[in-house]
Amino acid sequence: MKKYLILFTILTGLFSMTSCDDFLDVNKDPNNPVEVTPDLVLPVGLNFTARLQGEDRGVNHLGNMIMFNYGEAYGFSWYDEEFKYLVTSTFYDGIFDDTYEDCLKQYANLEGLGEGYIAYGAIAKIMKAYHFQMLVDLYGNVPYSEALLRGGNPTPSYDDAETIYQDLMAQLILAIEELTAAEESAVEILPDIDDIVFGGDLTAWKQFANSLKLRLVTRAQSTFDAATILAEIDAEGSGFITSDVGITPGYLQEEDKQNYQWDELGSDFSGNATLSFQATCATQYVLDLLTTTNDPRISFIYEEPESGHLGVNQGDDNNDQSLSQDKVSNAGPGILKGFDMAQIIMTLAEVKFNLAELALVAGDESAAAEYYNEGVKASFDYLGAGDASGYLSQGLQNVTFLASTEKLDAIMTQKWIALNGIDAIQSWFDYSRTSHPDALPISSTASTADRPVRLAYPSSEVTGNISNLPDQPNEFTAKIFWAN
Repeated sequence: MKKYLILFTILTGLFSMTSCDDFLDVNKDPNNPVEVTPDLVLPVGLNFTARLQGEDRGVNHLGNMIMFNYGEAYGFSWYDEEFKYLVTSTFYDGIFDDTYEDCLKQYANLEGLGEGYIAYGAIAKIMKAYHFQMLVDLYGNVPYSEALLRGGNPTPSYDDAETIYQDLMAQLILAIEELTAAEESAVEILPDIDDIVFGGDLTAWKQFANSLKLRLVTRAQSTFDAATILAEIDAEGSGFITSDVGITPGYLQEEDKQNYQWDELGSDFSGNATLSFQATCATQYVLDLLTTTNDPRISFIYEEPESGHLGVNQGDDNNDQSLSQDKVSNAGPGILKGFDMAQIIMTLAEVKFNLAELALVAGDESAAAEYYNEGVKASFDYLGAGDASGYLSQGLQNVTFLASTEKLDAIMTQKWIALNGIDAIQSWFDYSRTSHPDALPISSTASTADRPVRLAYPSSEVTGNISNLPDQPNEFTAKIFWAN
């Protein structure tokens, strides 16, 4: 544990520097360079990734709001924009800005180090692919080929979204090749405890890269040949991730050192429940679904008050003291595991459900059922909900795969449940692409017939890159290329 405390101390210092946009700024005067070794840059970049995923108004938070996972307790009015779907240039604009200014900048610096640091560069390619796919899935066309240039380019052009996807696949293939070369080299410097995801396990990084390739091909099935990609992954030999992927820098129960999601929705460093925890609760729709299907995960995804589970649907009138924070089902113990929990950036359940979908599309229902069951079991395992076998054998629609009349809806429903509170942004992308889960409600205060399909370009681009900024597509009808 001591080595992680030391690492976190270093990481916190560097993080504070980069938060001010001073550390390793790619636009620094080349006559006055700032040099930091890659073993210090890597954990900073990964920590930024964890923050973007887990913080208040981060990507997981957005997914939970769009996908009807969270309502609002009595006495709070925190989520008006989310419940009204007020998607403007300031709505969750930190996602775009922080991805480029914090996460991607660190990985760009790692990627250009060259000989001796091939493994670091390969990890940077993988993490860049992770973030650029997220940007495309949220915005469509984004700066890519001219972004992050070392010579400084404050107004990069925008690249075609599908073209970016194709290059991300190529970059992931190259990253795996580079990791293999680094493993076989006698002179390469390899990551160790500075790798706060896999602890320097390069095979695990290859598995993560393959899992990102799987995410790309599942989402953009008209762009890639799934059978070819899966055959290439099989031939490479590393396979997919075998457990949930989380970032763990050595969180401490101290101010500004806790896990980001815990710090928002759990307790402050003094152990007091945060206001966000008190404000945020289950929607009654989700509770009813989990109850009617006898789903043991209900009390792990959402806490159970003494009076029993209770939710508030998005936008519904919560001006009733019976809906106070001590009466409603706030985020549960399977989601909020503690101040030092890993910040999840990919779940094993998602990988299994992606494989299930591709098997279904290929006409192999037997394989689809097997992957589906493995996905549900992975969800139970992460939450600590016990054995999933009894749940899966009930013969219910969208619970037992073979008993489900609409197999894709079954996969997407279980994927949505599995990602609830953990990586819910992926469920939003799936919904935009497939319109599943079926009959998922929208907020009662929404002014549209369905949830948005993309975010608006942020105000920073409107003011700082207007000459390259594309016309804003309609946030409710202009779907990302993979959904058209």
